[in-house]
Amino acid sequence: MEFQPGPVTVRVPASSANLGPGFDALGLALAWYDEVTVRVSAADTTTTVTVSGEGAGELPTDDRHLVVRAMDVAFDALGVARPGLSLHCRNRIPQARGLGSSAAAVVAGLLAARALVRDGRQRLDDTALLRLAAEVEGHPDNVAACLLGGLTVAWTSGGQVRAARLTPAPQVRPVVFVPDQRGLTEAARAALPERVPHADAAHAAGRAALLVHALTSAPEHLFDATEDRLHQPYRAAGMPDSAALLNRLRARGVAAVISGAGPSVLALTPVPPDVAAGPRVSRHELAVDHGGAVVTTG
Repeated sequence: MEFQPGPVTVRVPASSANLGPGFDALGLALAWYDEVTVRVSAADTTTTVTVSGEGAGELPTDDRHLVVRAMDVAFDALGVARPGLSLHCRNRIPQARGLGSSAAAVVAGLLAARALVRDGRQRLDDTALLRLAAEVEGHPDNVAACLLGGLTVAWTSGGQVRAARLTPAPQVRPVVFVPDQRGLTEAARAALPERVPHADAAHAAGRAALLVHALTSAPEHLFDATEDRLHQPYRAAGMPDSAALLNRLRARGVAAVISGAGPSVLALTPVPPDVAAGPRVSRHELAVDHGGAVVTTG
């Protein structure tokens, strides 16, 4: 099996999942990017990883790195053995903040491996790649937004992962509040009950449907559409500062949600300048990413 002689660079966007009531289904790609450059090392069979930016000095620089693990999954699906590799990861997406950093690493690794194999796209199409990404990540919402860009709706049918891409209205201008505190998806999921009241489930279904309409064509409904009873109230105790900021924003009429599993907070409508974010919280005004993951070869 022949590999590409030149390097492959993959640029992957951050993403915010759930967006309030769209739990494990909705995702929004954000213009905040990690980049991974990979070369096949012809004279060496080992894999080396360097990391700059977010996670430098913390993330593993060997086979345990998530990008390498995702590449191994893709190589297995392609039916090839991993060659010697040299990777450099330029990370800008905050780690463990509910902004899809792990989904970005997974998508980057899968796309890089596919691009390194000369007929990789023929052997592993986009539908299969999305399925692999969801399997590695554990759920499809972030990986779908990272891969496709824009607003995505992801679901599973008959064991197959599917995603639809929609274009958000131009009035949607995300503002992300990122605390110094990190969060863990596993802990956030552990806070959720096994069952919720039927009324809350019905509320979530209606609000999620309204949210798709609001994000794509009727932003004036975003405040009502982002009201959530399904997961944010149960996770508030584990991120009290983020929950307090969320309450302050919503008290001022801002369509704000916990981004993914948190602890970052995402606002989808303008934020009054006098709303205090709190100590050790950075504010980032971002655009929506419309292109998704981009692969450059050579």
